[in-house]
Amino acid sequence: MCSECGCSITEDASEHPHHHEHIHDNPQLNDKKTIDVITKILDKNDHEAGHNRAHFNEHGVLCLNLMSSPGSGKTTLLEYLSDVADFKFNVIEGDLETNKDADRLKSKGIKAWQIQTGSACHLDAFMVHKALHHLNLDDIDVCFVENVGNLVCPASYDVGAHLNIVLVSIPEGEDKIAKYPVMFRQADLILFTKTDLLPYFKYDMLEEKKNARKLKPNVDILEVNINDIESIKKVANWIKFKREMR
Repeated sequence: MCSECGCSITEDASEHPHHHEHIHDNPQLNDKKTIDVITKILDKNDHEAGHNRAHFNEHGVLCLNLMSSPGSGKTTLLEYLSDVADFKFNVIEGDLETNKDADRLKSKGIKAWQIQTGSACHLDAFMVHKALHHLNLDDIDVCFVENVGNLVCPASYDVGAHLNIVLVSIPEGEDKIAKYPVMFRQADLILFTKTDLLPYFKYDMLEEKKNARKLKPNVDILEVNINDIESIKKVANWIKFKREMR
């Protein structure tokens, strides 16, 4: 892993492609040398992501990438899905430190593999590939990649998933979709979580849904809260439908 920028895209490469004398001493994002380096990093990642996707396809597994800011309810959603889903799933869990989320899932009987990224603010395809060696894909129908809590970087890195699910919780406020458009353009499903808290926040749900569909007109949207088990079942049914459509 690059100790300066935190990325691990090139860890298997024969040469480290970062030119830190240009990027970190004078980080101009529109500089050609910077763009060239970023392109090389993403190209390597995309190649590995394609390999991951092929691996999932071989085993008939639908891979879903969960993205959101910290605390939006990704792990909680997975815990409740385990109670209602009629498909089997495993989880690749990403956090900077600790095994807390993976331990939570394991306590529910969910097979989970924790990735501690250290300084990296997102998962990449190489990290996910390593995790696959610790999971038995023949035993499952769906594999969730629970990405690091971050509404910026994860949107730029293909991890090999088939679909992206982005969560946004009511307590985060009604500006997140407008502020972080790249993330929401990547979404195949947007989950508005903690909707039971709507009476306590100034939040225009209708307007936020309009904002989401301005960015991606065909995006699916569901409202979720853990006190309404039917809302969790709707998420499970969406996933089941997408798996059957493949």
